[in-house]
Amino acid sequence: MSDPRRLLITGANGTLGHATARYFLERDPACLVFLGVRQRQEQAAALVAEFPGRAFLCPLEVTQAESWTAALAQVEAQGGGPLSVLINNAGYHDDALLAHMTMPQWAGVLEANLSAVFLGCQAALQPMMRQRWGRIVNIASLSALHSPAGQTNYAAAKAGVLGLTQSLAKETARLGITVNAVCPGHIEGALPAGWTDEQIKAVRRETPMRRFAKPEEIAAVVFFLASPEASYMTGASLKLDGALV
Repeated sequence: MSDPRRLLITGANGTLGHATARYFLERDPACLVFLGVRQRQEQAAALVAEFPGRAFLCPLEVTQAESWTAALAQVEAQGGGPLSVLINNAGYHDDALLAHMTMPQWAGVLEANLSAVFLGCQAALQPMMRQRWGRIVNIASLSALHSPAGQTNYAAAKAGVLGLTQSLAKETARLGITVNAVCPGHIEGALPAGWTDEQIKAVRRETPMRRFAKPEEIAAVVFFLASPEASYMTGASLKLDGALV
């Protein structure tokens, strides 16, 4: 691919989304990064100010197909060409034991973490197929591989992302489009809000590397998966957890 890569990163105001956007902007001077945001946008707006003409706020409600259509139209209009890299990073968890989990808790987490990835991939395929080139990176979670108690909704959604990734990779393998997933463990700056200091220390001790991931370490893997050099890697799910599992 010779022209500048045009990236769309969902959840771009969060810890990992922000770090990933910055990683691309600092290491690929030609790329254009569209920062998918819904309501909170302070960190994303700061990147736009720091990288004028290369970073753009992109209003996006990831659970609505029409919002994806509008976002991709913005990429084409402002970026001078179609989307070439999609990073599905948005999502959230709403934990509860299954016996007490409400239907809104179940459905909301499945919609935001799995259905949103389906909608994003479906929207991105059209411009990528026209170019015969594309990179889709889905941010899953270690919970998809090592599911803790109290996360039946989140673990099911993220495991679904891995299945979607593997199946879609087979569908697009001949089209120059790769589809991969990463499964981060705990990330500094993105730990559960309710954790106490003692819980944080206990989980850190359980991790063989004795620390949590820096968001830039996850971003580095995403950067590679989105690169031309990753052309033969597709359908992969990469575990990034400091040997926790």
